[in-house]
Amino acid sequence: MQDNLIFAFSLTLFAGLATGVGSAAALLAKRTNTKMLAVALGFSAGVMIYVSFVEIFAKARDSLIPELGLRAGSWATVAAFFGGMAVIGLIDKLVPSYENPHEMHLIEEMNLGAQHQDDPELLRMGILSALAIAIHNFPEGLATFTVALKDPQLGIPIATAIAIHNIPEGIAVSIPIFYATGDRRKAFLLSFASGLSEPVGALIGYFLLFPFMSEVLFGVLFASVAGIMVFISLDELLPAARRYGKHHYSLYGLIAGMIVMAISLLMFL
Repeated sequence: MQDNLIFAFSLTLFAGLATGVGSAAALLAKRTNTKMLAVALGFSAGVMIYVSFVEIFAKARDSLIPELGLRAGSWATVAAFFGGMAVIGLIDKLVPSYENPHEMHLIEEMNLGAQHQDDPELLRMGILSALAIAIHNFPEGLATFTVALKDPQLGIPIATAIAIHNIPEGIAVSIPIFYATGDRRKAFLLSFASGLSEPVGALIGYFLLFPFMSEVLFGVLFASVAGIMVFISLDELLPAARRYGKHHYSLYGLIAGMIVMAISLLMFL
């Protein structure tokens, strides 16, 4: 169990720190590779949608039905699935779209930041952007940790998909912070630090929930995780890929992600 805890936390830390990759891209790169981003975002969505419906939802149902019975267990699974969607949707709703880190930006915008230095409103926006991504990443960290703890083999593709998802978020958060400060290093560090909310979410979830862990609670968490993953894919990843102007590339990535996830699951039968 101790080894599983360390492994699950390491995967969650890896996924959260991927925000720093996006931050570094905003700091170092000159142009946004929109084609690659569209494919990567689509791939991440394909992995999360397929594994949510085929594996995570099924595991949740398998945990709940033996404990609650067929009817109550099935209802509980579906309720927890949509409950997960409701939680992440509420978080999205509470964060204003202007400061929402899921609003995509291009690296080229970094070149415009110098003319906006010392603007109090933009400084406020930069701080709120860093806080917003921390709030958004909190349930994602708990989701990654829960899956990896219950099924370490399943945790690897989930953590990878979340990590891919976090890269453009790092870009999106670095840009407004750079607008506010004109300081590339500060933009990188604050955005990078905001990604640490994923492992923090895992730790808080562990200390709050896992002393009371049971098959029923695991089943509810798993179904909620499935709902969170599907919502993220449909509300953030695929629309973001389209906003980058590469709709067909995102679709190709989506299908490729589903195929890779399907094959990886079949290999462990």
